[in-house]
Amino acid sequence: MSITIASYNIHKCIGGVDRRYDPARVRNALAPQAPDILLLQEVDEGARRSLRHRQVDVLGDLFGLPHRVFFPNVTVRGGGHYGNAVLSRFPITEAVNIDVTIPWTKRRSVLHARIRVREPDGSSRTIHVFNLHLGLSQRLRVAQLRRFLASPPFLKLHSRAPIVLAGDFNDARSRLGEMLLAPQGFRSAAKRLKTFPAIAPVRGLDAVYVRGDAELIEVGRSNLPAARWASDHRPLLAEIRLR
Repeated sequence: MSITIASYNIHKCIGGVDRRYDPARVRNALAPQAPDILLLQEVDEGARRSLRHRQVDVLGDLFGLPHRVFFPNVTVRGGGHYGNAVLSRFPITEAVNIDVTIPWTKRRSVLHARIRVREPDGSSRTIHVFNLHLGLSQRLRVAQLRRFLASPPFLKLHSRAPIVLAGDFNDARSRLGEMLLAPQGFRSAAKRLKTFPAIAPVRGLDAVYVRGDAELIEVGRSNLPAARWASDHRPLLAEIRLR
C-alpha cells in the first residue's frame, strides 16, 4: 500500500516575499497532489498576524483532512503561539509532543503521531510520523536531534515499525542524516531537494526520512505557482510504501 505524505513549513501562511496572509495559497501549493498525511511547521493559533485563526483547523478544512493534532512551541507577542501540526486522512490514535529544547534557546519539539492506516484488503496497521523543526545552528541541531533519538517515544519502537521522520531540519549541508540518522536505520532520497527560499530555492532545509517497514518510493518538490508565494519554504511530497 502506498500513501502520500507532505512536509511544509508554512511560515504561518504568510508569504515569504509579499508578506500576505492567505491560507488558501498553502492549499493551492499542494492540493492537486491530495496528500494523505500533512506535516506542517510554523502553524499559528490565536495570533493577531493570522487573524487569531486556529490554523490547524483552517487548513484541515481546506485540505479535507479530518484528523488533526497541534502542539504549540513558541509564544507570540500580542497573544497566541505557533508550533507543529499533523493532519491526516486516517485516524490519529495517539499524539505526543517530544520536547528537544536546549536550555536558554528557542523552544523546539518533535510531534509524534500514531496513525492507523486502512489497507485495501480491509486490515489496518499503525504508521508513526515524527514532525520536527530544528534550530538555526549546527550545534543546536545536533543536540536537538540527539535528544529526539534518546526519547522514550522513539526508543520504544520496534526496528521494523514503519516510521516517517520529516520537517524543517534547517540542515543546508545535509550532514545530520549521515551523522545521526543513518546509524539509526533511517533512509532518505539520494539527492536533497532545494526548498528555501520559496521564490527561487537554493538551500535544502527540508527533508523526509523513513525507517523500518516504510519504503521511500519518491520525493518531490512542489513547483506550482502558489508554492512560490504561499510561504518562505517550498513543500516536499513523498510517496511511501508500507511493506
